[in-house]
Amino acid sequence: MSRSPSFSVKPELSLKPDPESLKRWIHAFCIMRFDLEQGQLLEECYPPGCLSQEEEIEVSFNSFPDSVSQHHNRSSIHDCIFFFRFRRPKKNAEERDGSDKYLYGYVFNRQRHDERLKRGGEQKSVVILSHTPYSSVFRPLLQIIGPLYFDVGNKAIQHIAGYVSMWPAPVPGKLMELPIGNAMLKVNLPPAHSLPLENGVLYEESSSSMAPLLPTNQSVPQGLFHDADLFGIYRGLLLQLWTLWELLLIGEPILIIAPTPPQCSEAVACLVSMVAPLFCSVDFRPYFTIHDPGFARLNSLREGDTFPPMVLGVTNLFFLKALRNIPHVVSVGTPAPIKLRRDGPLCLMTEHKEAVWTTYSAITKPDTSILNRLIDAGMSPRVEESMSVVNNEILRRHFLELTTNFLAPFGPYFQVNAPSDGTSPYVTPPSLPSFGAEEFLSNLSGRGVGKFLSKRMKSNWPDLYRRFLQGPNFMPWFQRRRAVAEQEQRRLWRLARMKTDMRQITSQMNELEAVDSFNAIEKHINEEVKARESGGGGADLEGTFQKLKKDLQAVFSVLPRDMQQLLLLNPQRASLLQDPSDLQ
Repeated sequence: MSRSPSFSVKPELSLKPDPESLKRWIHAFCIMRFDLEQGQLLEECYPPGCLSQEEEIEVSFNSFPDSVSQHHNRSSIHDCIFFFRFRRPKKNAEERDGSDKYLYGYVFNRQRHDERLKRGGEQKSVVILSHTPYSSVFRPLLQIIGPLYFDVGNKAIQHIAGYVSMWPAPVPGKLMELPIGNAMLKVNLPPAHSLPLENGVLYEESSSSMAPLLPTNQSVPQGLFHDADLFGIYRGLLLQLWTLWELLLIGEPILIIAPTPPQCSEAVACLVSMVAPLFCSVDFRPYFTIHDPGFARLNSLREGDTFPPMVLGVTNLFFLKALRNIPHVVSVGTPAPIKLRRDGPLCLMTEHKEAVWTTYSAITKPDTSILNRLIDAGMSPRVEESMSVVNNEILRRHFLELTTNFLAPFGPYFQVNAPSDGTSPYVTPPSLPSFGAEEFLSNLSGRGVGKFLSKRMKSNWPDLYRRFLQGPNFMPWFQRRRAVAEQEQRRLWRLARMKTDMRQITSQMNELEAVDSFNAIEKHINEEVKARESGGGGADLEGTFQKLKKDLQAVFSVLPRDMQQLLLLNPQRASLLQDPSDLQ
């Protein structure tokens, strides 16, 4: 793994990083060293002081391959890239939320074998920590900063941080060009609907990300980890992909075991990517170790206890015994399967093989037409890589279509309503349709699941919907989709208020309707005043305010004279109705 030979640090071009701008992309850069006497040590952190002691320990243990699982490599230098995710400690005794809840760590690990050193070698890791899972950005960035650090040392960190702090703010769902030295990273960011809420606030999400529409542009990602090598990792388990899709959809706990951290973290990423465009609420850990604070809790679960909804990527075979009651185990890796004496996941203690152990009976049938379209590239590495790209697109497109069709029956609950022509845009907009799980299942069972799914699912498909409704993914996704729909409905009604000529509508109003409209317009004016005072409302605030004033005056003109005189007794209201100047 190497960077472009033309990339170098030029002192005269050194940039001073801006910590605030850097935070938009990266929380911290860390340099970790494995010390034979003291274990994992944090050697450098930039910006300094941005990690708590608990977070430093968490990053330390996650930044190195587990020695129990590693095979000896005789080459002088061995590099690998993987990533992890951990829950941040509570802040001020309160639970963190949204994008602040987890940190993602992207690791460039170098193992240098040298017989002159103690135990014949040393290990170091360069780690990028971020609140966001922008793997399409941080993987190529690691390919630059990792080797660069081992060439020039700590100044590589500040040099790269300087370039990153000059990047524009991330725009979810967009293709971005990010300059780094004399290189340019061209990356697609995952869409807003796949990311955690930013401090509890919705990103600019469009209703187009809601089922049942499929995207027309296939190059635009529809979920997290769209660049994960789904075909390469699960090549030996292709028939099991539909079972794994269901297990993640309904939020079942899954243990994924692989020989190396790059393989297990990629396997977890692939699994999460398969449920796009669904927002994944399952706690996924691409690389999980026995040092994670959550392990003690999992290890204490007794037989019969329910495992929390998690996807754990591990390399340490100890997990097979410690978490022996986890209901679903997936083993990925390249060794060819051989006959083994031991049955079940514990056979991996003898020799690694690819397999899925589960008692779950899948409802979705493997789509053989999709499998038949996949290309077997043989053993040529160059052809293998290009064919993997094609095969990944085929598989990802299929599971995107599968998930989108599965979510399609929920579409009516996100249906927005705009005011019809000739009606007042100031009446209260209708509420979105109310949702009840039993009523939904009853109606769906009566009308059927649709042609696409009925061909691919067994007759007990309502059970999958029932388990989805009871699982951890449904309610967060549903509530967020409703919030986006309500946001879109408010936008449409606001737009209608700007376009509607109230003078034409007032001529058809009776006195009660006119009074209701007057009160509604006055309420909207007060909201615009508050928006101006708080600095919000956007650039069109003044235009909106003036339009509302004209509408208020139009409705006022058709009210009875005695009511007009009564309304004018309020000085603030009188200024809106009689004074054409701007808001004071």
